[in-house]
Amino acid sequence: MVQSDLHVSGDASEIMSASPFSLVEDTSSYAAAVDAFLSDTARAKVPVWTDGRPDLAASVACAAGLYGEARRPAACSYGIVVRPEAMPAGLVALLEPLADKWLAGEEVGAGLLDALFGEAAEAADDAEVHTLLVAGLYEHLTVDTVWPLMRAAELRPDVRLRLLTGRDAASLAWFTAKQYAHTAPDVRDIGMFTAVDRGLTRSGIHLLDEEGMKTADVRSEILGTRWSRLLLQGHGKDDSLNLADYTICGLNSAVPRKENVIGPICAYSDEPTCYKPVDKLIQLRDVRAAEVVLSSCNSGPFADAAVYDPKYQLMLNAIDGTAKDVVAAITGHEAGHAENLSWLESVRERGSSAAAFNSSIRTVGPSPAYVHFGMGAAEEGDTPEPPAVAPAQLLLTASARLTAYLAGGLLSYRNPLRSGLESLAARVDHQITRQSQVVRDPAETARSLLFDLEQLDLAIAEQFVNDPENEFGGSFGYFAERSTVDPSSSATVRCPCGRPAERFIRRALAPTALDTEGVICTRCSDVALGLPGGPSLLIEAEEDLLQGDVRPVRVTVRDARPGTIQLGLFVAKYGREYCTATPDLQKVHIGPDGVGETEFTLTLSPYTAPMAYYMTAYAVQDLAVTIARRPYNAFPTPDSSE
Repeated sequence: MVQSDLHVSGDASEIMSASPFSLVEDTSSYAAAVDAFLSDTARAKVPVWTDGRPDLAASVACAAGLYGEARRPAACSYGIVVRPEAMPAGLVALLEPLADKWLAGEEVGAGLLDALFGEAAEAADDAEVHTLLVAGLYEHLTVDTVWPLMRAAELRPDVRLRLLTGRDAASLAWFTAKQYAHTAPDVRDIGMFTAVDRGLTRSGIHLLDEEGMKTADVRSEILGTRWSRLLLQGHGKDDSLNLADYTICGLNSAVPRKENVIGPICAYSDEPTCYKPVDKLIQLRDVRAAEVVLSSCNSGPFADAAVYDPKYQLMLNAIDGTAKDVVAAITGHEAGHAENLSWLESVRERGSSAAAFNSSIRTVGPSPAYVHFGMGAAEEGDTPEPPAVAPAQLLLTASARLTAYLAGGLLSYRNPLRSGLESLAARVDHQITRQSQVVRDPAETARSLLFDLEQLDLAIAEQFVNDPENEFGGSFGYFAERSTVDPSSSATVRCPCGRPAERFIRRALAPTALDTEGVICTRCSDVALGLPGGPSLLIEAEEDLLQGDVRPVRVTVRDARPGTIQLGLFVAKYGREYCTATPDLQKVHIGPDGVGETEFTLTLSPYTAPMAYYMTAYAVQDLAVTIARRPYNAFPTPDSSE
């Protein structure tokens, strides 16, 4: 990787005369300058001790056009300095006003927040918000030091955690100095550059997405603007962040190399080299932004969890640059479209970038990923509710049923419904994604799904009309072979015939089967089969009939989704020569209470063979087939001459 030119124009003395910062070379002068500044903050400049580092001096000059007046920031509730003996006295003194009360470094731990602020408070608009500042050199901010605090703070809406760090004491001194500087009033631009998202729009924000990066001069756009807040998003590691062909570079050539720590490819070459085009590198330290959000995996790891030498760390390079606030990810994460929408909404409300991302990724990650380095805004806006990403239950139910029907051997490849089911499965699989949940209107998704389900429900029901022994009718036997009875589900009920029966649930053992619910009677055998959560059926009909009888059969549907349902009735295969049920199929309205009913006609021919028969009612809704059986007897017609 190579360094790029700093974007500083004009005479150096003129630049520094307008800057809120003043450069100090030695630690003794630094301590005196800090004392003078703190005694007259309104008129003095913020002293910056660089320890002779030219990169920091260049960043101070570059930041002159980004910041205006200097004044004390709002102090945090509590502060902790980790290993203060590693810092010059002037830096410790400059840190002192940043917290109302300072604690000893050894008090850092998971229980600290509860000890300071009591039990976690419920989120409320008027709840008091506490802030805890942890300051220390990067090498001292390890997983064991900071991670327990992060996890504890994530569970407490009343606590905000802030970190101040730097690769060495001079970097930390520069980062601390920036906390006293306020962004110049003419620095208002907000930018989002994402190489992994598209379809974002927001007025007042400079947006360049995955599509736009294919043709844009990304380097010029980023470096040519003074940003109040800037989000950079792409794939990467702790040393780099990819923006299409461009790369945000973490190399700081002015700091020494740690030879015992692995470095990226450029660490082992005498010539400028990179795994991406060298002419499209963007030196992060050159970016003029008051806040930089590094939205890639592991963009700001803890010192003992980093992959590469700190010389190449993105987050440390941002701290060495102009930013007073740096938001970075300490680990891998799945931030995407939903998190970007949350961030866009948050910046409009002047909210926290870290809070916006962390609140949104809770549904896909076990822990917070983003850390805020810097003090943040004195009056931080509320974090907006993240976009809803939970799919509707009907979408998940349809997905499970489609998987079971298609993934196993239930339906033959000749079944005419396979293509329609496969098309819906592909759409549902996409609609379940977080991206789709955020982008698509839930109401439109629901309308589209219901339309598709109703068409397929009708097609399944028509298969019963054409062939009552069709493959869907055999699904309960297929699923039973791949299931086991749940003993806790068994319950004694009454069969419509009046005798005891057992209701039970079989739990599927594989994704190619579904849970099924059945009722088995001591006399009538299987009288009901269905899917848990699906509708149930009740057949009301006379049991003892005569040859030539024509009788009504009432079928009641319960526990169905309000809307419509396909309902049919047929007789046992051995009785179809003599008995008919009409009509074959009916579309039944289901009310808000989940109940609907209709009537069929059972006709026995005069020559019906006298014996016991049964009829089967079936319903299809949302790809769930429900079956109920009812026995009936055909007696010979009495001889009228007798």
